[in-house]
Amino acid sequence: MNELKLSLENINPAVLWGSNNDHFEIIKKQYPKLKIVARGNEVKILGEEHELGTFRNKFEHLLQHVEKYDNLNITDIERILGAKVAEPVQTEGAADKSTTGEVIVFGPNGILVKARTANQRRMVDGIVKSDILFAIGPAGTGKTYTAVALAVRALKNKEIKRIILTRPAVEAGENLGFLPGDLKEKIDPYLRPLYDALDDMIPAEKLKTYLENRTIEIAPLAFMRGRTLDNCFVILDEAQNATDMQLKMFLTRMGPSAKFIVTGDVTQIDLPKKQQSGLHTALRILSDIKGIEIIYLTGEDVVRHKLVKRILEAYGDIQ
Repeated sequence: MNELKLSLENINPAVLWGSNNDHFEIIKKQYPKLKIVARGNEVKILGEEHELGTFRNKFEHLLQHVEKYDNLNITDIERILGAKVAEPVQTEGAADKSTTGEVIVFGPNGILVKARTANQRRMVDGIVKSDILFAIGPAGTGKTYTAVALAVRALKNKEIKRIILTRPAVEAGENLGFLPGDLKEKIDPYLRPLYDALDDMIPAEKLKTYLENRTIEIAPLAFMRGRTLDNCFVILDEAQNATDMQLKMFLTRMGPSAKFIVTGDVTQIDLPKKQQSGLHTALRILSDIKGIEIIYLTGEDVVRHKLVKRILEAYGDIQ
């Protein structure tokens, strides 16, 4: 009798084993000749060498799936382990793909983050072909959410080592100086939408670890000065509130192995009246550069409440 020990690193055992250990029971039934014992973050398997080798190969595929998607269902287990199924079972994700496009990220608790409109799908395709992507459109079109999903996907696929999310810390009719707290506490409300998007895509404990070890960094645009951003996925959100010099500074931080997405809404500029938005300039002078793609989202891409689209149409008359 041989023994094999496997470690469950970088994954949530609760996702792997399922509620009430349902997944664990399925795996055991698939390998009746093996004795499988799971304790904490370790799995011990006893059996013949040939059986252990087969199990190890399949089980490592399961672990890779859980690490990549932080999600596992019975259909996934049957597919990976090669179990025979009486009838093909279509998962909810597969059904959604047929109607709304490919899943970008599998988030915690079964959340599926997908490109839900034609222009969001253009963003998914565009960042593959181009290293800098501008996504311009009104509130509610999913430009920031889709951008963050693409960054998280790149991190999970180990295409990059870090994600950097940044915004200009510009007051929207409020005075930053009068907010209570230290600098971080003053700035965090401006970066809250980025945290909210990440919450949908990465389990809370893993996200906390990523933020603590700076695998994911969220910082004001001013903190980018003087840096070279390489081997990372960088998103500049609310770029309409960056000046010409700030946007030039940001774009020239790009290292050889980086992807940049710039999102903005040219109808919601919070800069002082005498200050020009750098986004207008960038869209004008960079549009013909190979490797830079500009995608314009419209009211047709709004994925918030149906009233948001109507509100945008109403305000469009007084721009």
